Amino acid sequence: MDHDTMRRTTAEFFGTFWLTFGGCGAAVLSAAFPELGIGFLGVAFAFGFTVLTMAYAVGHISGGHFNPAVTLGLWSAGRCASRHVLPYVIAQVIGATVAAFALYTIASGKAGWVPNGFAANGYGELSPGKYGLAACLITEVLTTFIFLFIIVGTTSKGAAAGFAGIPIGFALVLIHLISIPVTNTSVNPARSTGPALFAGPEYIAQLWLFWLAPIAGAIAAGVVGRWLYEPADMVETTVLERGAEI
Repeated sequence: MDHDTMRRTTAEFFGTFWLTFGGCGAAVLSAAFPELGIGFLGVAFAFGFTVLTMAYAVGHISGGHFNPAVTLGLWSAGRCASRHVLPYVIAQVIGATVAAFALYTIASGKAGWVPNGFAANGYGELSPGKYGLAACLITEVLTTFIFLFIIVGTTSKGAAAGFAGIPIGFALVLIHLISIPVTNTSVNPARSTGPALFAGPEYIAQLWLFWLAPIAGAIAAGVVGRWLYEPADMVETTVLERGAEI
């Protein structure tokens, strides 16, 4: 692996680690904490803040994907080189898994603690609101589509340069406010994989949906973005710079 790819994948590792540890950590440790729980609203903002903070910390190195669906969506939009796709996805999954392991180690340090889903995603009986497969599939495809549509739009020609991390972060907040009751919100296969590995085999068995649906929505958004925005603008961009090759 060359030096540039190593830098990029390291950035993606830390970005995805922070997203999983911060967002899922808020759900596992703080959402229902006695009397002072942060609830859905707090968890939603936690996920948004993780993306916002890491976008500005390492987005200029790797593009700030932190999500296999984002990587594949930007690839379909012409914003991510093919040679970066597999290394990014591997780094993202490892980052999410290490974060889930760290979170599990911390959470299990409390006497009597039980995983209780461990912020994993699910449908049917594993859905927080017991939503069925079709509802969860539509939710994940649609919310990931909109997420990528916002990412492509805010990093395109004509958008305010240097501010893309803000609408992207707040878009993730809104997505969580909508879909936590339905699927516990994925829109990110890496984020889904890490916690599922510690939540139990029933959650692992449902992981297929949280890879398929976000990736399908993201690629569709990338294709629409490639059509909607100027073809000349379809170059790799970071979340902080538009039109700059990375």
